[in-house]
Amino acid sequence: MSKTKNGLDFGCGATSLLSSMLEDEGIPCDYYDPIYYPDTLEHNKKYDLIVSTEVFEHLHSPKEVFKSLIERLEEGGYLAIQTQFHTNDIDTFKTWYYHKDPTHIVFFTQKSFQVLATMYGCKIVTDNGKNMLLIQKKIKKVYSLP
Repeated sequence: MSKTKNGLDFGCGATSLLSSMLEDEGIPCDYYDPIYYPDTLEHNKKYDLIVSTEVFEHLHSPKEVFKSLIERLEEGGYLAIQTQFHTNDIDTFKTWYYHKDPTHIVFFTQKSFQVLATMYGCKIVTDNGKNMLLIQKKIKKVYSLP
């Protein structure tokens, strides 16, 4: 990510630790959290990188938030999401520690994010199969006439 010009830590919580770490790597980074830092987003600012760590399971409208984050990405930019994936197996779900947190109100499979990525013109670059994935906003091709 050496070409990354700027980043956003979306849902940073009480601390802006991740954005500070990115800045230590030479990536200027904004941060936002609806409870702790609700007034830090510039309306039309675009980013090369948006990270969202352990946020999506708390969202009442994850599709709308996903869309708004993609709209904040530059073409070719990346959205990195971390949330525990479930397997869609009901017996496994019943014993899964992640759903026992009452603030976790929505759960995802890898397929959930594949559908969202496709819906909003993105592609999944990589995922670790359990809780992290990297999505890239596609670059629109521009055709010129001869």
